[in-house]
Amino acid sequence: MRSHFAGRRVLVTGHTGFKGSWLSLWLKELGADVFGYALDPASNPDLYTLAKVATDDVRGDVRDHANVTARIAAVKPDIVFHLAAQPLVRASYDDPVGTFGTNVMGTVNVLDGVRQLERRCIVVVVTTDKVYEDTGGTYAARETDPLGGADPYSASKAAAEIATSAFARSFFGPSSPVVVASARAGNVIGGGDFAADRLVPDLVRAIQRKDPLTLRHPNAVRPWQHVLEPLSGYLWLAARLDADRSFAGGWNFGPSADGVRTVMEIATRATTVLGGHPITVGAVDPSRHEMASLTLTTDKARRRLGWSPVWHIDRAVDETMEWYRASFAGEDMHARSLRQIASYVKDAAALGAPWTKENA
Repeated sequence: MRSHFAGRRVLVTGHTGFKGSWLSLWLKELGADVFGYALDPASNPDLYTLAKVATDDVRGDVRDHANVTARIAAVKPDIVFHLAAQPLVRASYDDPVGTFGTNVMGTVNVLDGVRQLERRCIVVVVTTDKVYEDTGGTYAARETDPLGGADPYSASKAAAEIATSAFARSFFGPSSPVVVASARAGNVIGGGDFAADRLVPDLVRAIQRKDPLTLRHPNAVRPWQHVLEPLSGYLWLAARLDADRSFAGGWNFGPSADGVRTVMEIATRATTVLGGHPITVGAVDPSRHEMASLTLTTDKARRRLGWSPVWHIDRAVDETMEWYRASFAGEDMHARSLRQIASYVKDAAALGAPWTKENA
């Protein structure tokens, strides 16, 4: 994908976050000029600092329309990856107004800033697999299924999808220089995630405190994947959009069937990599709904983009926990993270992934 990104001006909102940091690292390796707009990292430690991610770094809130517009006008991006978000289900119950403000109006502000550029720009809006109405796990969600959400996080992301579609149809039609797509990824794991109320970061903290890992929903089923999987999809989607606006619209990026596992299965594998750790089951707050089962179908991405997952879920867990082990040992996590990207790309090339080919 180097030919699509080398020398291009790429704006990443949320670049100080977990996925934003990994994406920025990868874009720099592809030769892009990477510009960021985000709040300060939400945790300490954080991946952006540990991995020494080098971007043109501006801190700001996506809810601030004037600042967002000014940043976009100053950068004049060729490509925008919009990742800035309030990304946690449980936190959305504590701050629903902030969650809707960030996830909905933040998205609107970014799209409006791009609209005011009046120049060629590719936009990938990143949402989540939780934008779909809860089917109770009766079938895997596809891009044409109804959007919704019983919790503020899911609903706000579904609303962001609706806003993205509205902007695309109202302002970014066939004659517009702007092309927009949205990306809906399954549950991601990977080194450098230190967010609250996520499985792997909770495990890492439990190990450091020498406490048992407490699971709220051990039998909940999710489509787990390493963070590099959806990022490869986002990058390839942007590259294809640059050549053909028929790739606009919504896209699922999720694992193969092996990645659909329970929380307990992932936790057990993760603790085993680090030599074992006690796991307990905690009480569940019945007033805070979380889907019992969620799966995605990625048929569209496989068929039209030629995209498919690279790492088996066991490899994904192993790579994740080895990253943390290296971090605990004081390794250079910038170099370690780049080696992991290189390893992933090499494995993808061995599988014939179209985005790894020189003439792609």
